[in-house]
Amino acid sequence: MSSIVAGIVAAAAVGLAAVAGMASAQDRERTSPVVVELFTSQGCSSCPPADRLLSDLADKPDVIALALHVDYWDYIGWKDSFARPEYTARQRAYARASGEKMIYTPQMIVGGAQRVVGARAMKVVDAIAAHAAQPAPVSVSLERDEDVLSIDLQPEHDALGRMVVQLVRYRPEGTVDILRGENAGHSFTYSNIVTDWDVVREWSGEEALSFRLEIEGQEPAVVIVQQGGHGAILGAAATR
Repeated sequence: MSSIVAGIVAAAAVGLAAVAGMASAQDRERTSPVVVELFTSQGCSSCPPADRLLSDLADKPDVIALALHVDYWDYIGWKDSFARPEYTARQRAYARASGEKMIYTPQMIVGGAQRVVGARAMKVVDAIAAHAAQPAPVSVSLERDEDVLSIDLQPEHDALGRMVVQLVRYRPEGTVDILRGENAGHSFTYSNIVTDWDVVREWSGEEALSFRLEIEGQEPAVVIVQQGGHGAILGAAATR
């Protein structure tokens, strides 16, 4: 491990410990884990430190860490085996929502609202801590019974506006030997690799909402309630 990467890992460890302490202090207020989306690519030489940071975050019970592999680096010699154009489209939609003209990797989006360079560990954990310190506007409860997912949503505030309810499925881990491109000759293990991201309902938040979804396979399921137009994430929950 290079000294630069070692420094990043050490900084991340300190920062993650701080996040854990703050989150435990806020348990009585916070009713939702913080969602962290990493936009990454197997062909991006700057991404491995961010991928490792996401793997660390994936172990935190107060964080839902999700890796969305984009396809716009495929042209430089290595086609990302996890990439989907829909995830590139999601990142572009976030950029439009914030008035930005460019997208890049690695980028982490915390709580649907705060954009951080994914390799800047301390900025990432500071953003997580800030979101963890705030009470969630929507309480999300999940119960899985084999192929049926029961979802209960409870608004904690009035006038939340139009929201979308999204179902996310992810693969907990995958290892890839990269043969070409910027990362040629390396083998990387990725965590919480998103395999599907679908809008399942729209919701006004004027009253509680309960419904069921049929889901297939053994992959973990995440439900995310987000302001329309790729705004802030207002509540989330995960189940295996």
